[in-house]
Amino acid sequence: MPETSETVLTVNAGSSSLRLVAFACDGRLAHLAAQRYEMRDDAGPNRVNDFLQRHAVPPVTWVAHRVVHGGTKLVAPCVIDAAVEAEIERLGALAPLHNPRALEWIRACRALFGADTAQVAVFDTAFYAALPEVAATYALPRALCARHGIRRYGFHGLAHEAMWRRWCELRPPTRQGGCVITVQLGSGCSITAIRDGRAVDTSMGFSPLEGLVMATRPGDVDPGAITLLARAEALSPEQLERMLNEEAGLLGLSGMSGDMRTLLGTDDKDAQLAVDVYCYRVRKYIGAYLAVLGSVEAILFGGGVGEHAPLVRAKILAGLEGLGMALDPAANDTAVGSEMRISHHGSEAEVWVIPVDEAIILAQAAVAVMATRKSAGFQENRS
Repeated sequence: MPETSETVLTVNAGSSSLRLVAFACDGRLAHLAAQRYEMRDDAGPNRVNDFLQRHAVPPVTWVAHRVVHGGTKLVAPCVIDAAVEAEIERLGALAPLHNPRALEWIRACRALFGADTAQVAVFDTAFYAALPEVAATYALPRALCARHGIRRYGFHGLAHEAMWRRWCELRPPTRQGGCVITVQLGSGCSITAIRDGRAVDTSMGFSPLEGLVMATRPGDVDPGAITLLARAEALSPEQLERMLNEEAGLLGLSGMSGDMRTLLGTDDKDAQLAVDVYCYRVRKYIGAYLAVLGSVEAILFGGGVGEHAPLVRAKILAGLEGLGMALDPAANDTAVGSEMRISHHGSEAEVWVIPVDEAIILAQAAVAVMATRKSAGFQENRS
């Protein structure tokens, strides 16, 4: 760990937002400032500079970026060099809403801070690098999968890991580990089965399209429906990708919005169906992951929707009392953007709302990478 105070800036570019958080590090991490922005094409270095000046952040020592897709090569946090940047770019076709934006911010930060300021990439897929082969494998021709790197990679790893870590902190020291289902609900949505800190299955797969219904992504779809649409509508691969990434999900179902707040605020039948399909899909996955784990000690909700929409959580858990998940309606209604247990104390499985803190995971990873780099004899140049 550094002996003198350093400043770590974390850059988390999601599909619809940008989160900037600054930490001081002098042997431990101390929060300095945080801000969330709606994603715009014109953000660039000025957005970062505005954040630093507005919050009087000291000169930045290191920058840590959340990068969604690391593939099979980038499976641990690392300093971004030309080879790492090229691999992130190559993988952009598999995460078109995320990797290209991460690259934009990596380059924007380089333009702002200079090439001598180290930047660290932390990968969402890394949490799933050791996913069991049975959960990572598609039933497609093996030669084709090997040739094109087709497997289930998993995403949102930072969010799921952050929820699991925080839940462990809330438990007695003698009860660490355990079987947990983490549910990340935001613009992108995913669910993960975790046993003793290791992901054993997750809903997103080869790309962030698989699994749960999302704001503009459909989740699980019969591939036959996609090939039919391609033929019937004469859609190019690029048009299919745009439809699946930007025009489906809650937006496609409702015909009005991919924003859960909008859909919950209307009595439109299509909007109500969109919400019901969204919640049903999550409930179905919870049942599947109960089978994967054998038993579950906790269900953890995080993300913008997971943390702020009590009605969505209630719809998801409705009817699961027989599986040991008994919601406390009053606690559930109270838990809006705050950490709270929302299950009855007699519930076999605890249910929690845990605000996701990806920034601390990013900052910790950056500090660890740079400490290793220094101990290995690298001399850091600072601008």
